[in-house]
Amino acid sequence: MTDSNSSTEPEKIFSDPRRLGREAVVGLLYEADIKKLPIKTLLEQLPIPPDEHVQNLVLGIEQDSENLDADISSASIEWTLERMPSIDRAVLRLAAYELKHSDIPVAVILNEAIEIAKSYSTAESGKFVNGVLSTLAKKYR
Repeated sequence: MTDSNSSTEPEKIFSDPRRLGREAVVGLLYEADIKKLPIKTLLEQLPIPPDEHVQNLVLGIEQDSENLDADISSASIEWTLERMPSIDRAVLRLAAYELKHSDIPVAVILNEAIEIAKSYSTAESGKFVNGVLSTLAKKYR
């Protein structure tokens, strides 16, 4: 007999507010990238604004985007930013920002980024994201 209060791993992941926040950030970065809009403009166009933490992350990523993109480019061997799938760029930008500007453990950042990439991008994206972020983790931490 199973305990009705126990949760399975997938339920735990999808109910984790930090995971949902990261997915919201990736979604906004992706949308801004596809529409070629500044984040601030995109946020102003939303009918319901995202929570303050999500807004702060996307605005911080946009503010540091030149440095983040340069670091991601140097860490991604044989792949230019333009050649990467848009969703991979969004995942990498968020994770690079967290590595550089937060005290969240490296393993947590990498695991979340890999899982989001595997869920929303190509079959090979998890491995690619892992490789790039492992290089960036050495640089930032």
